[in-house]
Amino acid sequence: MIPLVLASRSRVRARLLTDAGVAFEAIDSGFDEACAKKRLAQGSPAEVAAALAGEKSLAGSARRPEALVIGADQTLEAEGRLFDKASSLGEARERLALLRGGAHQLHSAAAVARDGEIVWRRAESATLVMRAFSDAFLDAYLARNARAALTSVGGYELEGEGVQLFERIEGDYFAILGLPLVGLLGFLREAGALAA
Repeated sequence: MIPLVLASRSRVRARLLTDAGVAFEAIDSGFDEACAKKRLAQGSPAEVAAALAGEKSLAGSARRPEALVIGADQTLEAEGRLFDKASSLGEARERLALLRGGAHQLHSAAAVARDGEIVWRRAESATLVMRAFSDAFLDAYLARNARAALTSVGGYELEGEGVQLFERIEGDYFAILGLPLVGLLGFLREAGALAA
């Protein structure tokens, strides 16, 4: 079988692939995401996610050209603005307070490269509506979930206590977690990297 590489240190993406029975190697692509985001600043949040996923897969492919290299990215869009991961709990609190009572979109993208060329890509978006939770709930949530608040773009992990922040969710569960997994698995079967 063709070797598979995940060009990401995301524990969530690695867990999704592992739980799906996919054997892969995880590497750090060495990709400078901060620099790329500045260059892509004029794109929509969905376009930024797709471009970053492609660039990550290409960066990983430069290191492992014989493999199918998976790159992925996710952006959060609210009120027409692109948001990055919070850099502090204070910023995470401000973000969650801004998002509460309204809708935001998560844009997840994945790309696969081999021999320096992108051979597959997919992007999916989901809309999530937060409930109007109290400040007391928000503070208690952050006290219990500080790591999630700083490691996920929205300040929550839907697969954990973060689900309590929401009143409605529309979209693919795996894309919300950061990887359009069903489409990716279909491509990997077609490519001969997984049993069909």
